[in-house]
Amino acid sequence: MNLKLTNKVILISGGAKGIGAAIAKTVAYEGAFPVIIGRNEQDNKLFIKELNQLNLKADYVTAELNEEKSSAEAVYQVLKRYGRIDGLVNNAGVNDGVGLASGSYEAFVASLHKNVVHYYLLAHFALPALIKSQGAIVNIGSKTAETGQGGTSGYAASNGARNALTREWAVELLDAGIRVNSVIVAEAYTPLYETWINTFDHPEEKLSAINACIPLGNRMTKVEEIADMVAFLLSERSGHTTGQLIHVDGGYVHLDRAL
Repeated sequence: MNLKLTNKVILISGGAKGIGAAIAKTVAYEGAFPVIIGRNEQDNKLFIKELNQLNLKADYVTAELNEEKSSAEAVYQVLKRYGRIDGLVNNAGVNDGVGLASGSYEAFVASLHKNVVHYYLLAHFALPALIKSQGAIVNIGSKTAETGQGGTSGYAASNGARNALTREWAVELLDAGIRVNSVIVAEAYTPLYETWINTFDHPEEKLSAINACIPLGNRMTKVEEIADMVAFLLSERSGHTTGQLIHVDGGYVHLDRAL
């Protein structure tokens, strides 16, 4: 299927590792031009080098998205270099374990900034360009908004907000022809996930137990499977899909995990 993404400029936050990197690679293979935004200059450079070695074109902007000015500057730099933005993938975030009992006001608000405020900021600053190109927005979300996890109030609240913003923006941007959707992730093995799993005394046993609860195949979702859905939602081939929360999770959220 030709997704017709050739030469489309796609902005991807948190695009140097994990799910974001898989998305960048996938859209690049489809002929698009991903521009990743990440806070770590070295990570950004290494990933762009990896793509270039595959004969894929891409670029990066280093920015601390928790800051309004930095988010605005990131969008400005993309427009200065390429003159357009055809798609925005809001992906950056971290399950930072700011709980109800263990957290604090300051930590909770900081978690919101790490996980959802920059979704708003990037969309806000990129909106004029997206209106011009009649582009698309894809927000990456987490099952924690629906299932809970325990001990992660900031991250769960942020993902609830991501879901709500997806629906809200889909309504607000109907007249502009901008489609807004979310891809909801349950269990996908990323560098951040590996860090979390290694906090357990017996990480291999914990990982096996989690896999056993994923109905389809008793395995984790591959980051490439998430990226494929994102690429489709960015493309004209999903031209009448908006306001949707699409779970790419092997049935984890909506099927009986006792299967």
